[in-house]
Amino acid sequence: MKSKIDITEFRNRLKENTKIGSPRLKIRLGFFSLFTENSKYFYGNFDNSTFEIIKNSNFFPSFYFLKGTYKNIEKSLIVNYTIEPLGKLRVAYINYFPVIAMIIFNSIFYFHAKPPIEIYIISNLFIVFISIITRLNIIRQNRNLKRKFNKMFEITE
Repeated sequence: MKSKIDITEFRNRLKENTKIGSPRLKIRLGFFSLFTENSKYFYGNFDNSTFEIIKNSNFFPSFYFLKGTYKNIEKSLIVNYTIEPLGKLRVAYINYFPVIAMIIFNSIFYFHAKPPIEIYIISNLFIVFISIITRLNIIRQNRNLKRKFNKMFEITE
C-alpha cells in the first residue's frame, strides 16, 4: 500500500500519535493505566522500518494489533501491515468460551437445579447475545483501527 506522505512525515506522525511501550504489556497492565491520561491514539513500538501498534485505550482491551514495515521506494512510501491477534489463547477464549459456558450452565440446570424451561431459554439466549455482541465489538475495533491508521498516515490501497 502506498502513502501520500514521505518517510520523514510518516515517522513524525508515528512519534506524535504513539505512546511508546509494548503492545502485549498494554493489555496485561491495562488496569494500572486507568489512572493515566490517553493523549495519543496508538500504543506500541516502532523504529526506522517497522512498527507494532494497538489502539491506546484504558477501558476496552484490544485483541488485535497492527504489525508492519515501511520503506521508501522510488520517491514513494510503501507501507505493508497486517492485523494480528495479541495472543492465540485470547482468541480461542473468545471463540470457545460461550460454548463451554452453555454446556456448563445447561448441565447444572439439568442435573442439579431442575428449573422451569423459561430459565433454560433465558440463560442460553443471554450467553448467545453476549457472544454475538463481543464478536461484533472485536470486528468494529479492528475496522476502526485500520480506518484510523489509513486516515492518519494517508494510506491508499
